[in-house]
Amino acid sequence: MAFAKMLFLFSKFQQGVGVLAKSTTFAKSPTQLQFEADINKLFMFTSYNRLGRDAEEADAEEIIEMAAKATLPEQQKQVQENIHSQLQNFSSFMDEILLPHIDTTEKKLSEPGSESSQVVPETKPLKLAEVSHRLKDRIGYTLEIKPSSIPHKDAGQGCFIEGEADVGAVLAFYPGVIYSPASHRYIPGYPNVDAQNSHLISRYDGTVINAQPWGHGGESRKVWNGSFTTPESRTLEGFGNVEDVLEMRNPLAFGHFINHPGKDMEPNVMVCPYDFPLSEEAMRVYIPNVAFKDAGEAKMMKFGSLRFRNPSDSSVDVLVLKTLVLVATRALCNEELMLNYRLGSAERRPKWYTPVVEEEEED
Repeated sequence: MAFAKMLFLFSKFQQGVGVLAKSTTFAKSPTQLQFEADINKLFMFTSYNRLGRDAEEADAEEIIEMAAKATLPEQQKQVQENIHSQLQNFSSFMDEILLPHIDTTEKKLSEPGSESSQVVPETKPLKLAEVSHRLKDRIGYTLEIKPSSIPHKDAGQGCFIEGEADVGAVLAFYPGVIYSPASHRYIPGYPNVDAQNSHLISRYDGTVINAQPWGHGGESRKVWNGSFTTPESRTLEGFGNVEDVLEMRNPLAFGHFINHPGKDMEPNVMVCPYDFPLSEEAMRVYIPNVAFKDAGEAKMMKFGSLRFRNPSDSSVDVLVLKTLVLVATRALCNEELMLNYRLGSAERRPKWYTPVVEEEEED
């Protein structure tokens, strides 16, 4: 009965998404139109998720009505709050899994050849596979990387959900090094940054995330500055990456392995910009990103110039990390995750690439 109710309520949201995405209020530039339509979908999907399985029809109708009336900034703020709430829960579960239940003396650890003195708290000696298994027991799902089900030779590895997740759930982080628009020239391989790197993604604001150095993560908590996680790979080109203590055993830090759907397949996740407030120190270790800062930006940060509005409180300025997460667009169960890459018509499209919605990919 509860499952039938969930399906009914979600069908109402899907109808709302379809109507609002075509609204004339979005009739601006194609890029801006798509951005606003995406925020509108994310507003409804993540709000629906936050209602939980006890949601009533009146709750669903209220969210649809709010989505039709709310301004873009209001919707963005609500999406940020919804995502942040999920990631707070995720961080709490990861703490349960990894942190000892007794007080321990924090140890100072440094990477070989490094002079870093960042404090790395002691954690349980669990492997990534075990952390992943325990996370699934708590939230109902985790991720697995294995050969893709997409029927073309270039599909390679794919990202699969193990377990079940509701629409609006945060399924994955897009890990790696974050480059602001002013730092694009420092992306390895610039200006042909994608020639040898398929693990790049861009936000609507021009922020680029390079997941190549993250790879498959690691088997410990350590200070990470964006250098490659596999020993046979060279160190990241350029200097200035901000060092942070990160949990490399993050079971959801595999968004860069999500493939574009093959022919007659549909995407089941979408990207969501998430501005992580660096004031949330307890959560920081589970956000699998570091920022690239050239000398000028590093100086600005030192003197507090790089500040942005807190997504949950527009009256407070805080430093944020401009990240991306992947959100479920429907209920999912033991299947491969698919993301619409939206390669514009002016870009070089691989032979295997099939547009999902041609109108969404116009430049």
